[in-house]
Amino acid sequence: MSKTYPDFEGSVAVVTGAGGILCSEFSKTIAQTKAKVALLDVNYDAVKQVADEISAQGGTALAVQCDVLNPESLKTAHQNILEKFGTCNILLNGAGGNNKRATTTSEHYVCDGTNEVSFFDLKKEGIEFVFGLNFMGTLLPVQEFARDMLTGKGNNTIINISSMNAFRPLTKIPAYSAAKAAISNFTQWLAVYLADQGIRVNALAPGFFSTKQTRPLFYKPDGTCTERYKKIISHTPMHRLGVPQDLDGTLLWLLDPDASGFVTGVVVPIDGGFSAYSGV
Repeated sequence: MSKTYPDFEGSVAVVTGAGGILCSEFSKTIAQTKAKVALLDVNYDAVKQVADEISAQGGTALAVQCDVLNPESLKTAHQNILEKFGTCNILLNGAGGNNKRATTTSEHYVCDGTNEVSFFDLKKEGIEFVFGLNFMGTLLPVQEFARDMLTGKGNNTIINISSMNAFRPLTKIPAYSAAKAAISNFTQWLAVYLADQGIRVNALAPGFFSTKQTRPLFYKPDGTCTERYKKIISHTPMHRLGVPQDLDGTLLWLLDPDASGFVTGVVVPIDGGFSAYSGV
């Protein structure tokens, strides 16, 4: 069955982290609504490829190199978008991710003299990097681009990307889990703060998705499943991993004022039931 897209012709959408697997999919989906889409990422080549794909399919896209943790870089990107497209009225904050420097080796503390990285071995710099990329990498773009929405005219919407582990923290990744929980909380706070300005603020909370980036988490080099994959599937009532297209419907619903005009401050899990399952 073909998808039905709302008509956002005349709208300008800004997507951060648009060079990544999920956010490139988000960008292509938004482009299908006839909105102009500005794709921001620190990796220009990645977003240029996505922008070219959107243009080849008849959409309107602009690739912009931008460091979401640098206010000056955000200002420069914003000025570029204003000159090329006009003011932003849709902001999707997708920049984020985890880092090995903020990850423990085991799920539980092991005191046996091994070379495992425990919670007590994690360095301040690694934790700050992960928390900063996810939380500050959401807050700073809002400060820059939501200024365009303060007129209260049109469909002004902010979508943040939280995670299923904001509901149920995952083992091994304390900084990433904490940062995503902060994004969920920030989404609710911002929804209240901007409500009188006609700006809706919501978040997607994806679960485990099968992408090129996550493949090492699920599969060994020989193609067999990892123990972590087996745990995930056993705790997912729908018994499968998600694919990027599974996010499209919820994204379009939250963007469309005709469908979700009275919805703000919600964090929607899209995880096959993982966050609902207690394990017994």
